[in-house]
This record gives sequence, structure tokens and C-alpha cells, in this order.
Amino acid sequence: MAHWRIKLSLLLNYFVFAILLNSVGTVILQVQNNYGVSESSASVLEAFKDLSIAIVSFIVASYITRIGYKRAMLFALGLVTVACLLMPQVPAFWTTKLLFAAAGAGFALIKVSVFATIGLITNDSNEHAGFMNFLESFFMVGVLSGYFLFSAFVDNTNLQSTNWLSVYYVLAAIALIAFVLLLSTPINERSVRHEDTKNVIDDLGDMLRLAVTPVVLVFIATAFVYVLMEQGIMSWLPTFNSKILKLPTSLSIEMASILAASTAIGRFLAGLLLGRISWYWLLMICLVVSGGLVLLALPLAATVDGRAVTGWSDAPPAAFVFPLIGLFIAPIYPAINSAILSSLELRQQGPMAGLIVIFSALGGTTGSIITGNVFEAYGGQTAFYFSLIPIGLLLVLITVFSRMQKKTGHEVKPVSGMAGH
Repeated sequence: MAHWRIKLSLLLNYFVFAILLNSVGTVILQVQNNYGVSESSASVLEAFKDLSIAIVSFIVASYITRIGYKRAMLFALGLVTVACLLMPQVPAFWTTKLLFAAAGAGFALIKVSVFATIGLITNDSNEHAGFMNFLESFFMVGVLSGYFLFSAFVDNTNLQSTNWLSVYYVLAAIALIAFVLLLSTPINERSVRHEDTKNVIDDLGDMLRLAVTPVVLVFIATAFVYVLMEQGIMSWLPTFNSKILKLPTSLSIEMASILAASTAIGRFLAGLLLGRISWYWLLMICLVVSGGLVLLALPLAATVDGRAVTGWSDAPPAAFVFPLIGLFIAPIYPAINSAILSSLELRQQGPMAGLIVIFSALGGTTGSIITGNVFEAYGGQTAFYFSLIPIGLLLVLITVFSRMQKKTGHEVKPVSGMAGH
């Protein structure tokens, strides 16, 4: 098999970053237990992750070909290896912030480099699409694995125990294996080296000119509101399970995996349905059902009587019902991203991708901080009821976005295989 070593390295890269980036909800719960951090203070972890992704993605977009894909990936892997080793050695809230800043910056380098490297190691469009889909699927495997990996290191009998930090030795080992594998594997980058002559100022100008067009402004608002809702739920679900549903800490983390699994299934099913139904009507139906699930699940959470829960079999119904929202919100982000990108000229797609990354990161940070503050001030149920507000806004924004596309003659059918953020 040609290029098997580099392909394996790319898969390991994505795997370790999938676990790190999607562990925010788990770590938010644990820093409250270990370091006495409040909900509002813990919510800033999302900002350290998302803002570093946005800033580094924007900066390296112009210079990645000069740095080199392999060097960029090696730096990213080395950075997170050191950050992971630091976590159990210096157990403190500031090292947790540092870890997510390193993970965000590293992922920005990895994502840009991995996507570009795929073009160097595949022979045709079919092989490229096949490996890209496999890579995105492996990312979801990492997301799901992370919940169970972290829960295996949690001590339910002593919530103040820092034994869970030992999980970072495992993650450091995976990152180190990927580093050594990549270091020992030659990659021919001569065909792309120094081709990009644009600088940061040029990129910023392209983005600003694109951003002020009305249809893009509406799209940016739509993407921002969606990620605000999604990350608010995803980052605070383990805490909701623990503090509202009274689940043991390890089970609270494990059962949050239902959201990740339902999101993955939702995107797969949407890919099948988009060939048969208008993307606009699919998203409208999904949003209405999502709102219904919120109104169904949260009253169920209010009936939890506090009796001891020992496993999945005796967990309250709300722990299963609410995470199913992922099944219905999952198609929204890939569909709107694909709709806007495929309606633009090729030269505009780079700046548009930059806008997507930046405003998705800002939305994720805002959603986590708002949810954390509402959780602290009014309780978890109220915080999750607030998800009805972005659901209502999305119904309006997506309708406006769809109509504007029709008026400008750019209405397109989204690419079903488009990956999420």
C-alpha cells in the first residue's frame, strides 16, 4: 500500500486532536471538582481552544507552504505532547488553559497541513474523496473514544482526586508515536513549496471584501448562532448529567458520548437524504424537532429523584433523550457551509473558509461562556432551555439565507459529504 505510513500518521494526528478538542466538556466538569472553579470561570476553556484555532488558522493560511506541511505537523504534535505531559506534572487551572490553547493552535496547523497533504499522497479525485471521508470518520471515532478514555481514569469515590490527569500520559504517547512515524516518513512537497505569494494583509482584505456582501453577512450570522448553540450543549452536557441528573462523574462523561454518536449518525443520514429532499426543508424539519426534544427532555430532567445511579441501565430517561438533539442539529452546519462555498467562485472559497473558521470559533466560545454563566446563575435546566433561542433564530436566518441565494441566482444543493467544524 503506497504512502501507508503517512496515511497512518495523519489518522493518528486526527485521532489525538479529536480527543483533546472534544474533551472540553469533560474537563470543564473536572476542573470544577478538582480546582474549585466556578461554572463561569470554567467556561473560558472553550475560548482558549477556539480562539487559538481561529488566530493560528488565519495566520498560517498564507505561509504554510513556506513552512512546509511536514514541519507544521511535527511542531503541532510536539507542542501537544509537551502540553499533555505538563498536565499531570503541574495540576492547576492555568495548565488546563495552556493545554487547550496548545491543542487549538496545534489543530489549526494539523488541519491545514493534513488537508493539503492528502492531495500529495492520493492519485485521483476518487482516492482523495475516499481517504478524506475515512479521515473524518476516524475523527468521530476519536471523539467517541475520548469520553470512554477519560471516564476510565475518573475516581467516582473521590471527586477531588487528580488521578484522571493520568489520561494525558496516554494522549502524549499517541501524539509521540504519530510524531516519530511522521518524522521517519519522507513527504515530497516540492510541487507546492513557495507557490503561495499572498501575505496576511492580502488575505484580510479578501475576507473583509467578501464579508460585507449581504448573503455572506447572513451566512456568518447563521454559522455563528449554530455553533453557539452546539458548543453550549456539547461543552456543558457532562456537567448537566452530573449536577442536574445526579449521575456519577464517570457515567456523566460516558453518557455525553450519546451526543457525539447521534451527531455522527445525523450527518450520515443527512448525506443520504439530501439527494431526495431540499436542504432548506430538511433543516427546517430538523430545527422544529430539535426544539420539541428540548421541551420533552428538560421536564423529564425535573423529575429526577436523586436515587443512586450505578450504570447505563438505571440512568434517568432524560440522560438518553436530550443528547438525541445531535441527530437533528447535525446536518445544519455542513449543509450551510457547503451551500455558501459551492455558490462562490474558486478564488473566493479560501477567504470564505477563513471566515467560517473565525466565526465558528467565536460562536463556540460565546456559546460556552453564555451557557456557563446561565448555568451558574439560574441552574442547568434554565441554561439548556436557552437553546430554544438560537433554534428560533436559526429558523429565521436559514430562511433569509435561502431566499437571498435564490434572488442572487446562487441556489445550490449542498455537498452531502461535507464535514462539520
